[in-house]
Amino acid sequence: MDRPAWAPEGVDMQRVSPARMYDALLGGSHNFEVDRMAAESGKQLVPDLPRLALSNRAFLRRAVRFLADAGITQFLDIGSGIPTAGNVHEIAQGINPDITVLYVDIDPVAVAHSKAILDTNARAGAIEADLRKPDELLTAVDETGLIDFDQPVGVLLIAVLHLLSDEDLPVEKVGRLREAVVPGSYVAISHLTSEQRPEDAALLGANTASGSKIGIHFRPRAGIEAMFAGWDPIEPGVVELPLWRPESERDRHEAPGRSLGLAGVGRKG
Repeated sequence: MDRPAWAPEGVDMQRVSPARMYDALLGGSHNFEVDRMAAESGKQLVPDLPRLALSNRAFLRRAVRFLADAGITQFLDIGSGIPTAGNVHEIAQGINPDITVLYVDIDPVAVAHSKAILDTNARAGAIEADLRKPDELLTAVDETGLIDFDQPVGVLLIAVLHLLSDEDLPVEKVGRLREAVVPGSYVAISHLTSEQRPEDAALLGANTASGSKIGIHFRPRAGIEAMFAGWDPIEPGVVELPLWRPESERDRHEAPGRSLGLAGVGRKG
């Protein structure tokens, strides 16, 4: 199999990547055949999976706008994935050109492509780091000079925490990030859930464990709400993806009671 020009040397083209699978669901072009096959396998089980991806992307857009309007001038996007239309820096810097954005991902393809499109943007960057090792991640973030931890930060954890198993202690990882930021900082989280459609969640969870080997963990509402411990919830709290402050009917990609994702925003007081 030929390696595309955009894929860094050493990338395993036979191993599914959550970032590239998500890119495939969104109709992107920075994915391999194995990622497209994994996305198609999920769609065969749950045909509305692409709607979920769109709904998650719409939540990201609204959350970034909310935080920028709230005065946040620096964003730390952990698990940022493959850049696509409506990136965080495009949305945020469209509101305030002085906003800085740092993308963090474990996937070298995501990081390489982010760096390529940010080449001329002095107020945005991308690094490779692992959320499962928050202290190392925070050190790497600090070394970029793009994020000032003495000032409020908008921490984005969009569709990444469900990639951590219970053994990875995702609640503690979010807590470590909360400790690193000053009062006035925010966190935005979206997470796959088994709350509304437990049967579909079980099918997809089993499929990713046995097929793509990604290991996606659908959690109940209580497990996702626990990740906001220590953060003051922003109305309307943790809700289905399309129900977090929709701006128009276009944001309602999924019918109420049907979303496989929950999302919310919290503020550190």
